[in-house]
Amino acid sequence: MSVARLVSALQFCPSCCVQRSRDPAPSLQSRAFNLLLRQLPYKAQLASAEAVQARVQKLTLAPASFEPTGLGRDVEVILTKMGGWPVYYTAPSSGHEGCNYVMFLHGGGYINQIAPAHWRFVGQMTRKARVCCVVPIYPLAPRATAKDVVPATAELLRMLLEDAGEAKVTVVGNSAGAGLALAACQWLRDHGHRQPSRMVLISPAADASVSRPEQVAIAARDPIQDIPGIVEAGRLYAGGLEIGHPFVSPLNGAFRALAPMTIFAGTRDLLYPDSIDLAEKARAVGVPVELHLLRDQPHNYALMPTPEGRRARAIILRAVA
Repeated sequence: MSVARLVSALQFCPSCCVQRSRDPAPSLQSRAFNLLLRQLPYKAQLASAEAVQARVQKLTLAPASFEPTGLGRDVEVILTKMGGWPVYYTAPSSGHEGCNYVMFLHGGGYINQIAPAHWRFVGQMTRKARVCCVVPIYPLAPRATAKDVVPATAELLRMLLEDAGEAKVTVVGNSAGAGLALAACQWLRDHGHRQPSRMVLISPAADASVSRPEQVAIAARDPIQDIPGIVEAGRLYAGGLEIGHPFVSPLNGAFRALAPMTIFAGTRDLLYPDSIDLAEKARAVGVPVELHLLRDQPHNYALMPTPEGRRARAIILRAVA
């Protein structure tokens, strides 16, 4: 089914679990934020393969810090190492007995380090939902590629599920981290391990080929992303794998027996057609899905300081608590 036909069906079919705001028009703050995003360098960094290569070279010479910042008060944090990766644990300072767990996988196109906005979100989940967060600092492309990162992430998740016992474990990822979360859960399923309680996928990067004809028009409206750079970052992350391999493009993987999903996407995000297909493929094999698709919202709108972002984060906090 084409994206246009699928969107139409989802808009008018009450049995489909797609959440829409009562007023589908974007808020004034959101429209202003879209204008602001266009003034920032994000889109330029993805305008070409050369721009991505320059970004990777810059980060190789001067790696960005991954240390927690902006977690806020009343959050304890511990750093450990697992499989050679730094892994941070956060917990409410009042105590974590009886807490549920979140594994958070950050975005950044597999080439950028975890950002302060990600840590603020981790702090918010820790404080407001009273969960313990596990944040792996996975190695970035091209030094590390999907062939190693996906199984290693899945193994960390397997150990967390084992250690958590009866507690709820939710995997939350944004952008590339959401794609990694989906690929890791597919790996767990294929290797006979149990699934987490839920996946929360924020603007998931599910298909690194970015090959849909309609994405060219969407890219012109997207204030953050551009196709050439996403394709190049995907190529670096793929390494020796094909770009369509499910480790790199988990939209091409199997969806049977996966954890329930909550997906956030906006129509000003050139990746949003993949979220629609992701939801449809999962639902077709019996996986419960909530797709929160909002008009004119950008990539990662759920983490942004807008009314739409705050409502999305409230949904996430309820899901993980």
